[in-house]
Amino acid sequence: MTETMSYRRLGRSGLQVSTLSLGSWITYHNQVGTDAAVEMMAAAFDAGINFFDNAEVYAVGRSEEVMGQALKKLAWPRLQYVVSTKFYWGIDRANTGASTGINRKDTLNRKYLMQAMDGSLQRFGLDCIDLIYCHRPDPHTPVEETARAMSDLIDQGKALYWGTSEWSAADIRAAWDICDRHGWHKPVMEQPQYNLFHRQRVETEYARLYEDTGLGLTTWSPLASGLLTGKYRQGIPDGSRGALENTAWMRDSLTDAAKNAAVAKLEPIAQDLGCTLAQLAIAWVAKNPRVSTVITGASHSDQLKANLGALAVVPKLTPEVMQRMDAVTQPLAD
Repeated sequence: MTETMSYRRLGRSGLQVSTLSLGSWITYHNQVGTDAAVEMMAAAFDAGINFFDNAEVYAVGRSEEVMGQALKKLAWPRLQYVVSTKFYWGIDRANTGASTGINRKDTLNRKYLMQAMDGSLQRFGLDCIDLIYCHRPDPHTPVEETARAMSDLIDQGKALYWGTSEWSAADIRAAWDICDRHGWHKPVMEQPQYNLFHRQRVETEYARLYEDTGLGLTTWSPLASGLLTGKYRQGIPDGSRGALENTAWMRDSLTDAAKNAAVAKLEPIAQDLGCTLAQLAIAWVAKNPRVSTVITGASHSDQLKANLGALAVVPKLTPEVMQRMDAVTQPLAD
């Protein structure tokens, strides 16, 4: 039985997000069309999920379109859900070349951010996007320029909160200090990868930021792209995420022998708790009180409902269980 959804504040902000959330990376448009998105988002919403994550680069903007079409069909009151998007890589469906696209990708300059924001709003069919992120750091644009542009987007009413994704602690702190000095809207959240095999940044590098700046986390890849489900122990199965043409770059990590051996050692722990490996891994991320929400992915409703079962596992993760999990995975973590 799935426990009732719980909610956590996004860092020190007043915004509350569901402990588990639903993301669209890889799945929307590539595996999930509008009708399937409607079905899954409705199931997620009924289960208490109120945060839906996206990015302009996902499926070259089509992920935002699919989610926007689903939101229109679902017709939820706008106050009852939170939507995000992320900017950096840009999209160029026409492939017009570097001579015309120089300010359209791999940047966080003011021109790009202002126009990217308008593009996302149009694809979503929304007047405002709740959370916007700088999807990666841009070493070629002054942090002050980026921070001012993100703050201005909030002043313009196009976004409510801004944050970063996969930024270093030093860069986040620099942006926060600049905003604090000028009275601009400060970055509220970071979206890092966080799972049993990828933990250093969340647990060590960002440690000072939680108290100093009130940083909130909307973490991604709790299952290490599916590795922690155990389905890659015998190679890449047909129909899996790892078998998709646009995810070929992750196949070596999914078939890593040492990590798959560690996943096999997690199996008895999951059995002892009466849950699946996926539920165990998601629950482990949610157990960290610094995590505001765990972004989960799903290509069909049954998978979504199974992931929601992780809520019931979180209270079962006693210090002893956590130690057993750490003994197996921490030596292989980065």
